[in-house]
Amino acid sequence: MNENSQQLARFIAESAGRLGVPGVAVGIWADEQETYACEGVTSLANPLPIDRDTMFAVGSVSKTFTATALVCLVAQGLVDLAAPVRQYVPEFTLADTQAADRITVLQLLNHTAGLATRLSVQTGEGDDALAAYVAAMAELELVTQPGTRASYSQAGFILLGRVIEKLTGLTFERAVASLLLEPIGLSHSAYRLDTVPTTRFAVGHNAAPDGTLAVVSHWKDGRADNAGGGLASSVADLLRWARFHLGDGRAANGERVLPADALQRMQRPTVELRGSTLGDAVGLCWFLRNVGGVATIGHGGSANGQFADLLIAPDRRFAVAVASNAGPDAGLQFNRAVVRWALERYLGVVDRDPAPLAYDGPRAAEMVGSYENEIMRLIVADAGSALTVECLIKPEIRAASGAEVPPDLPPAALGLLPGDAYIVTAGGMEGQRGFVTRADDGAVVGIDLAGRLFGRVR
Repeated sequence: MNENSQQLARFIAESAGRLGVPGVAVGIWADEQETYACEGVTSLANPLPIDRDTMFAVGSVSKTFTATALVCLVAQGLVDLAAPVRQYVPEFTLADTQAADRITVLQLLNHTAGLATRLSVQTGEGDDALAAYVAAMAELELVTQPGTRASYSQAGFILLGRVIEKLTGLTFERAVASLLLEPIGLSHSAYRLDTVPTTRFAVGHNAAPDGTLAVVSHWKDGRADNAGGGLASSVADLLRWARFHLGDGRAANGERVLPADALQRMQRPTVELRGSTLGDAVGLCWFLRNVGGVATIGHGGSANGQFADLLIAPDRRFAVAVASNAGPDAGLQFNRAVVRWALERYLGVVDRDPAPLAYDGPRAAEMVGSYENEIMRLIVADAGSALTVECLIKPEIRAASGAEVPPDLPPAALGLLPGDAYIVTAGGMEGQRGFVTRADDGAVVGIDLAGRLFGRVR
């Protein structure tokens, strides 16, 4: 074991132990070499050692696969990013039918379609799951008009999955496997639950109010969600995926998967982000962020008690992949610490949160209140000398889910930043940044958190 491997192993063992994460896996690509470190177990109930091939539910990191598959179809001349999505999925409609006519494929890829985050609907595990979900989108509301601003949408990527099905004539899972997983050699990546148990896989854990961790049985959402967050993968496969995006569009065996300029196009900004932890801009799915003068692309993901992060620095030929299996906040904190450690250790850059301003009573009073989207509610409160934010899953969503839902996070301190921006300064959401949205008269009518718009509840 070389010095880098030893230092990484020590860091993740200390961090996982301090935060109480049962199992973690980390892969780093630097200096044209892979370095791995794994610690802990797949499950507290039925423990097996974690290794580089252990599969985790990687949540929204899945979106990078959906986007790249779509770009493959663009390269084949089957789809135009500027075209209305209804050109490829004519049955798609919304409560606002005129808006549905205007939404383009690009707007789905960069979260500017104006779609709400997601629908709380179950459409089964059959081959028609995506089609049924898209049919249900007729009831989906817009959070903004298409093309006006970015607001993260799971529903938008599920719709992209249906575009892929329509253009290929295959199920979404088969299409991604044939376009990407098989030619690139990602043998420990899969969408179907009946595939995952054939190899070693990690299960999620969530903490009870007393801090005790328990295994969660709800491993992933329904099949329609695969395009937005349904992939299971290992850190070895995620690192191989990162190396593909660092390359010229060919797989390791030399097979041409994409033209080099198509990969580079995915890494160029298409819309700027404001005051967002996700990044400074969005490319084609990738979140673009400058860290200490180093340009990065990346995406994170969460499942029930599991978290994954993938960050790539193309100009430095560097990548770090992290997976952990404890929620609601320990895994988040672990992944964040590892990514920052790797950036400093390998690239010499320090990723620091901006320091909040002193408490400002009038600004604080403007923000106090409740905000919600279709799934969650945020409560901003003023303790007299500081703000707090509480993030809650709506009770009706919990009741209707029919499955385990991650526990709510306790209220966390929130600090103000210049302009209309803010940052969460403690708890599982520590470091999350956002900003307030104002009406024409200056009144606060919404806040953004984790790239999602929450409207004010009057």
